Amino acid sequence: MTAKKVKINRAPVLTLWAAVVAERLGYDHEAALTLGKGVAGLNAQAKGRRLGIFEESKEEDRPSKTRKPGEQFMATVLGRPVPATNTDQGIRATIKGKAIDPASVSRYLEDKFGPDLAEVQAAMETLANAYPPDQLATQAYPLYEKFRPDIPEGKKGWGAKGELDLDYIRSLAK
Repeated sequence: MTAKKVKINRAPVLTLWAAVVAERLGYDHEAALTLGKGVAGLNAQAKGRRLGIFEESKEEDRPSKTRKPGEQFMATVLGRPVPATNTDQGIRATIKGKAIDPASVSRYLEDKFGPDLAEVQAAMETLANAYPPDQLATQAYPLYEKFRPDIPEGKKGWGAKGELDLDYIRSLAK
């Protein structure tokens, strides 16, 4: 395999990594995709508020952990509690109480990574599989911080692209 670097911003990288981690932790593929999108969305909101791009929300919705059909609970991925619900199709992360469509997350990742998606996902899966699930649950975000693309600090970095080094991701699995 040749040395590969992908020019991309952090949001799709975090989305894909969180989905890979969620699947390694036992969620089915479609649930994992929605949880990945949920993690990335919550991180983007937090960063946007910190940078003054978004206003602080007045009230945070804190769903209970009850897992009755249609009721929401929190699923923790990359150390971040993500609002989720049980649907007829399985567990789905939610945004403002509405289930995220896994097909829309797949399209988003395909659009952002293009032809590099399969290779990036394979590198991330190699890394995730190098850890037992309980250890991965605590190490997933620190691992992301090691391999995520470098971008400028502050508002200059908002939406900026950096290099994602697949060899480096694979090396973290050793």
